[in-house]
Amino acid sequence: MNFAEVTALGVGGMIGGGIFAVLGLAIAVAGHAVALTLAGGGAIALLTGFSYAHLGLAFRGDGGSFTYIERAFAAPAIAGVAGWLLIVGYIGTLALYASAFGDYGFALLREAGLVAPSADALASLVMAAFLAVNLIGAKFSGGVELAVVAGKVAILGLFVVVAGTGMEASHFIPLFDHGWFTPLAAVALIFVAFEGFELIPNAISEMRDPERNLRPAILCAILVTTAIYILVAIVALGNLTPAEIQHDQEYVLAVAAKPKLGHAGFVMIAVAALLSTASAINATLFGAARLAMVMAQEHALPRVFALRARNRPVPYVALLVLTIVSLAFAVTANLAAISTLASVTFLLIFAAVNLAAFRLSKRIGLHPLLSLTGTLLTAGSCAILLWNLWRTDRGSIGWIAAFYGTAILIEMALVWRRGVRRDKMN
Repeated sequence: MNFAEVTALGVGGMIGGGIFAVLGLAIAVAGHAVALTLAGGGAIALLTGFSYAHLGLAFRGDGGSFTYIERAFAAPAIAGVAGWLLIVGYIGTLALYASAFGDYGFALLREAGLVAPSADALASLVMAAFLAVNLIGAKFSGGVELAVVAGKVAILGLFVVVAGTGMEASHFIPLFDHGWFTPLAAVALIFVAFEGFELIPNAISEMRDPERNLRPAILCAILVTTAIYILVAIVALGNLTPAEIQHDQEYVLAVAAKPKLGHAGFVMIAVAALLSTASAINATLFGAARLAMVMAQEHALPRVFALRARNRPVPYVALLVLTIVSLAFAVTANLAAISTLASVTFLLIFAAVNLAAFRLSKRIGLHPLLSLTGTLLTAGSCAILLWNLWRTDRGSIGWIAAFYGTAILIEMALVWRRGVRRDKMN
């Protein structure tokens, strides 16, 4: 995979969830200050991106976050739990993207006056399609990703240019219409929008010239994505009232294109949404399956997840399991629950990776202040999100605790099993 394909992997992983899946949620929570919320999320992601870039070159392999945490902390169980939580996070993001694809696809077909399959059926279709793409191999997956990302970025650029001329200034006044705290809480709530750049180091073994391409690809993906988020959010807010945003939260961007571009604008953005969520599914399946494979090789997952095709390094068992579980989650949970679970998970994982980079800063050649700042910001954002959930939605706290508790119990069982095996061998 060349520089463009690798960068597209990160951009595709981020934009698919950010703009089309949770933009309406971000505006609903942050209000007029949504652009500041997205800029804050981008700053946190950029600091974390430095940690991933340096760790990725120092510890090469497809394990990504799991490998970095394993190298930084002496207890293997810490890396094991982190790996399980990361898989939970990937399942959440895959569910988020599949759900968004289904919502936009259903809305597009209904707008065209066609008999539409259900949103769940469309979500199942796209998951199956990109399971097939990833089973073919990395080069094909990377080429598809580059083409899809180029298409959706072009459409979003057209949306910003054309719809940007019809914005209402009153839609931005006052700036902190929901209070000063809610934009901070919104950074954490929609941080899943910035998940995706960490998939790039997972592909390092299939990357052309990692020394030259890895760091620029990560930083370029984050900067480009953040700029697109801010511009698109401003244009969407400038074209819609709060009531319209709340009513059409699942496909708010397509509705935002209507005032200036009419029916054609709705169709254009809906098509871009389908491309975006599809590319995000492709990128996330690619990276998550390779993480599961490495975890299985390190005995943190059952060995069956390490099985690969004979003639290609394709972890087909991991791809199949991730697809099935993610799809089940997509059709049983709502958008807010999926986004919250994924955001909390990635904030925790990014905090752990930043801390790992801080502990290993001399070895990996990264200034410790960068990784320490990243640690504090990601951990602080996670604490703000959990506190806000405790105030407003304690049911989500229980949902998250159940997922995490299950992951910890599974890892404890695997640790116990490994201990029993060692005792028998001795």
